[in-house]
Amino acid sequence: MKSGIYKPLFRMLSIKQRGTKLLVFIFHRIVARHDPLLPAEPDAAQFDWMVRFVSRNFNVLSFGRALALLQTNRLPAASACITFDDGYQDNFSVAAPILRRHGVVGTFFIATKFVGGGRMWNDDIIEAVRACPNGIVDWSEFGLGTHDLTALHGRLVAIGEVLDKLKYFPHRQRETIAREIARRAGLPDKSALMMNAAELKALRDAGMELGSHTHSHPILSKLSERDAEREVAQGKAELEAILGEPVTSFAYPNGNTQRDLGPRDAEIVKRLGFLGAATTDWGVASDRTDPFLIPRFTPWDRSPRRFAMRCAMLLAKG
Repeated sequence: MKSGIYKPLFRMLSIKQRGTKLLVFIFHRIVARHDPLLPAEPDAAQFDWMVRFVSRNFNVLSFGRALALLQTNRLPAASACITFDDGYQDNFSVAAPILRRHGVVGTFFIATKFVGGGRMWNDDIIEAVRACPNGIVDWSEFGLGTHDLTALHGRLVAIGEVLDKLKYFPHRQRETIAREIARRAGLPDKSALMMNAAELKALRDAGMELGSHTHSHPILSKLSERDAEREVAQGKAELEAILGEPVTSFAYPNGNTQRDLGPRDAEIVKRLGFLGAATTDWGVASDRTDPFLIPRFTPWDRSPRRFAMRCAMLLAKG
């Protein structure tokens, strides 16, 4: 299958009576090889064909550039962005070389607390499950039940159930519990999972866009307005200090507008000097979309044909 055969279709579907539609892809990790505990994360080979497909069928732009063009009705037909949340080291070592190989730009949204050795709460749980020996683990004292880790299926079930429960615990409590579980599994507090400052600057120097993702990745709607503003402001200031330049693109942690953020949080982001922000709501953006509530699309499909069909369906509905 020739990768560029869908471009005329995507161009047609993306054109509206006034302006065009923008498709924004969202990734988190790009693992070097398939990881059984991260079945939803593409490996390098899968990501390579995805980027090849996107590069040949879309005009790929940075998130900030795409928003500027969208708002001035100058966005080319069949435009797309490739974005990454959180700041994983494999974004630098695995994803970025693939992006460069295909001549496209990516936008990386960074949670600054974890730069240079940190580990996010969800990864505390995933890596704890990875490190635990076969058998039963009892996390009922944390309100997280007991789990049978004898086989891979049980480990995947444990990860899914614990992450779903722990996600909406109060922010600091969530971090404390996850770190205690990781320590009990024998994990050090320091980790190589996230990028360091030098890697962030190298991404920028390679032509990639870096955006903010708060400081410690809280669910903003669960914080007071003061704490939410502090989180957004701190993440912006720390990333700007690393890069030595303004940061104007933002992505909300978790990012579901029905539960994780509201109008107050979008107003905070706007007030702090960002020019646009990405959610995790599925959909496509148009000139009528609030630039601080840009939807994105998670490309779960694992074949080019199904990937193309998903893109076409989103563009047709948007």
